[in-house]
Amino acid sequence: NLMKWSCIVDMKKVQSTCNYCSIACNIDFNVEDNEIVSVVPTQGYPVNNGFCCIKGLNLDKQNTKFPNPVYPLIRGKDGDMEQISWDEAFKVMASKIKELQDKYGRESVAFISTGQLTTEEMALLGHIGRNYLGMNGDGNTRLCMATSVVAHKQSYGFDAPPYTFDDLELSDTLIFIGANPVVAHPILWTRVRNNKNNPKIIVIDPRQSETAIRADEWIDIKPKADLRLLYTLANYLIEKDWIDKDYIEKYTEDFEGFKEHVKKYTLDEVEEKTGISKGRVEKLAETIYKGKRVSFWWTMGVNQSYQAVRTAQAIINLAIMTGNIGRPGTGANSITGQCNAMGSRLFSNTTGFYGGGDYDNENRRNAISKALDMPEEMLPTKPTIPYDQIIERCITGEIKGLWIVATNPIVSWTNSRKFREATEHLEFFVVQDIYDNTESVKMCHLLLPSQSGLKKEGVLINSERRLSRVVPALRKEENEYTDYDIFLGVGKALGMGKYLDKWKTPEDAFNTIRECTKGMPCDFTGIEYDMLKDSDGIQWPFKKGDELKSNQRRLYEDNKFFTPSGKAKFIYEEVAEENPKPSEDYPYYFNTGRGTVGQWHTQTRTNEIEFVTAIVPGEAYINIHPELAEEYGIKENDKVIVNSQNGESATFIAKLSRTVKKNHIYAPMHYIECNKITPSVYDPYSKEPSYKFIHVNIKKAI
Repeated sequence: NLMKWSCIVDMKKVQSTCNYCSIACNIDFNVEDNEIVSVVPTQGYPVNNGFCCIKGLNLDKQNTKFPNPVYPLIRGKDGDMEQISWDEAFKVMASKIKELQDKYGRESVAFISTGQLTTEEMALLGHIGRNYLGMNGDGNTRLCMATSVVAHKQSYGFDAPPYTFDDLELSDTLIFIGANPVVAHPILWTRVRNNKNNPKIIVIDPRQSETAIRADEWIDIKPKADLRLLYTLANYLIEKDWIDKDYIEKYTEDFEGFKEHVKKYTLDEVEEKTGISKGRVEKLAETIYKGKRVSFWWTMGVNQSYQAVRTAQAIINLAIMTGNIGRPGTGANSITGQCNAMGSRLFSNTTGFYGGGDYDNENRRNAISKALDMPEEMLPTKPTIPYDQIIERCITGEIKGLWIVATNPIVSWTNSRKFREATEHLEFFVVQDIYDNTESVKMCHLLLPSQSGLKKEGVLINSERRLSRVVPALRKEENEYTDYDIFLGVGKALGMGKYLDKWKTPEDAFNTIRECTKGMPCDFTGIEYDMLKDSDGIQWPFKKGDELKSNQRRLYEDNKFFTPSGKAKFIYEEVAEENPKPSEDYPYYFNTGRGTVGQWHTQTRTNEIEFVTAIVPGEAYINIHPELAEEYGIKENDKVIVNSQNGESATFIAKLSRTVKKNHIYAPMHYIECNKITPSVYDPYSKEPSYKFIHVNIKKAI
């Protein structure tokens, strides 16, 4: 009994935040002798309340199956990687960056980061890269959330998604557009299942996804016909007078322009253009009209498209014209992808200043200069060039040095041959990662091995704008560096001196960027760092002097938006032609997405989870309709060559499935083969890649 009591006394519980997806579940780590004994979802936490997915339950499995080197590695003249000290690595980083910038100009070096970092890490990288060095830098949140950012800014006046997760339980009608939460956001689907209103669930998706199977209605739209369907739906609702005229008149602008615009999108041609019959559109409109609390939810199926921003805004238009915003159970709601994409959007210092705002706004420049305690002339004067242009400039030789942080773009970048080509033109390619076996690491000149979230501290911001703490479950051993430590080391080696005074610790960084939010829509000057520890998290805005009356708060309940007029804007545009266009040589649609709940991005972390690797295919695979497979003599588990319009081919294992249409091919994104054949096509406003649409042909591999 004494031994048992001793073990209990030595055991400590650490509440922290899962750093996989944007839901940001809280997790309790039970730790003994610097080892995690068990991982338990936090009871009562407003996001997940004692539940989490298999990824969260296995957060302790990082760097266990594939241990990372403690010291940096540099590629020698013979091509082999050699161990060096951290001091040497920081000196190499600083000297190479300075050398390249002196020789080729400040913009000859760039960085690419991720939504997997803490907010403080993102902000510090932006401070070093953008403020001090004047380089360009983007994040792989460009690959998933840039569309929603632009849509929110243009329609609402700020990147401010309106909802709280409670709305999933309060709606009487839920419409998912290009979203598959059963697999991609299973905790959100749990919230849907907890809904006591017996809600009507509708899924708009070309594929009969796991969510579509569980819905009341699957609207099996043609690929990328979403915008036309949404405009047709809006036109019909207007014609039937099934709109909230009072809300439109008081709280929106340019409805008359939108009304005139959608008149051309009639029911007469909707089936030909979208695959959805006139009757089904009428039924959907009636469902929206009869709903008292209708919520629209979208994610990558909308965001990753060649006309993505306007599609997202068509969803917003439907919500505001029917008065389904700012009330419980309503909203045009973008579900974020990565764990801290919201933090990246506000604090990476890439497309706007810390806390939002434009680079040419003199008031914001003054505020940021004061908060950072650095001269205004050192601050960037324009947004960074986007991810795709960074890659293109590497290929053309304009960018000579590239610093990749916590991402694996040789697998994740669209038309991924382009990224491999980019690395071959670089004079200095640095990868900073918690693993040394990724495809990107194999190409780099310098590896900076960082520690996982188990040893980090900081703050994440989830989809519903909730700030929550990452608390170290394990202590760092000697010479182990987190991403924050590495950034500080690089900054010191660069000679930043006093410009690091407000960034000595993650808490210092939090206090610094908190100052930057004052007076902005995301103002959280009322949040103290320690308030977030062992807490329910706090949603922004929460300005100084505010009282926290509820842990679930939605925006626009006062019907005030962040535009100059204070009103939501109707934004619209003609439907674009398919891009790329179909052809006889490439007759099939190729679509991509998540494979299973247990897989994540390029699988560098989830490959450590035996429960996952035991049940998912080890090789890239496609879902193909049995009738199409029969035409080509393809049987289950046969190898199939997929040829893409982008000029590339890849080999996949065939998995026969009726969840895809006969002329559709679906590939999980987690394998390197998938993005070998996706296109170099981007939304014109968000510059987000159109991962989910290209035409292909197939043949059975011999």
